[in-house]
Amino acid sequence: MIDRAETYPKFYLHEELTKEQIGFFELNGFIHFKKFFNAEQVQEIIDALMKLQEKWIAENVKEVNGIPLRFGYDENNHLIIHRFAFSSLHSEYISHIVNLPAIQSLCGLLNEKDARIGENEKDGVVVNQYVNSANSKMKQMGWHTDSLRDIFYGRRILPMLNIGINLTDSKKEHGGLRVLKGTHKQSMYRMIFRKPYYVNNDQDENETVIETEAGDITVHHGHIWHRVATSDLEGKDSKRITMYIPIVCGKYSPKNENSFTPIYHKMNFFAKK
Repeated sequence: MIDRAETYPKFYLHEELTKEQIGFFELNGFIHFKKFFNAEQVQEIIDALMKLQEKWIAENVKEVNGIPLRFGYDENNHLIIHRFAFSSLHSEYISHIVNLPAIQSLCGLLNEKDARIGENEKDGVVVNQYVNSANSKMKQMGWHTDSLRDIFYGRRILPMLNIGINLTDSKKEHGGLRVLKGTHKQSMYRMIFRKPYYVNNDQDENETVIETEAGDITVHHGHIWHRVATSDLEGKDSKRITMYIPIVCGKYSPKNENSFTPIYHKMNFFAKK
């Protein structure tokens, strides 16, 4: 496989996007901003997430607004939440992070007049905790696009973005995000049928490896093909935590405690090992 981990430019995020940043994203379907959050801020976000995890486990919360939480075990066989949903609605600090002006400015990458942060739409602000351990239920995620989920809501596929806030280092050996750059411009047929959704996590000779440090931000288009590789490391050294903030457009579709569970969650795709 061609190692493409360092073959794309990195940028720095401020409160306004530059023409160069917008142009790079429009061409490639992803963009990588270095060190937006410092170490202290990263730890504050992690602390807020761990507090929320402790609360939801203690209260036996199984789903939020119709979206199931995904549970598993860490390297010490302690119960953890592998996949949070709507986290910013239940944490004042996470909500503060989501609403920072620089984060809000990323709506400009979608180039839609009604682009907005979807705190209470789709799955809300999601957090993924990957760990490569014996009883982990989330070590990787197979090839997929994010936008196809619109089909399960009975509506046409619309463009969207996912803002990834990286809370741990993720070098190539940690697994992490791989993208097929430029595939956000593919035909609808290729978006649906290019690869088997979620069940295929094979390396692709054209994939770009996204290596990040804690505090980095990545953004990828909802139409782009991507996967999360399994870490070569095990236990504590393999742990990756990423918070994803959705940017959506179209009809405002808020969720609440009576919202239905989409079928793709019932099929347990997100827990694939």
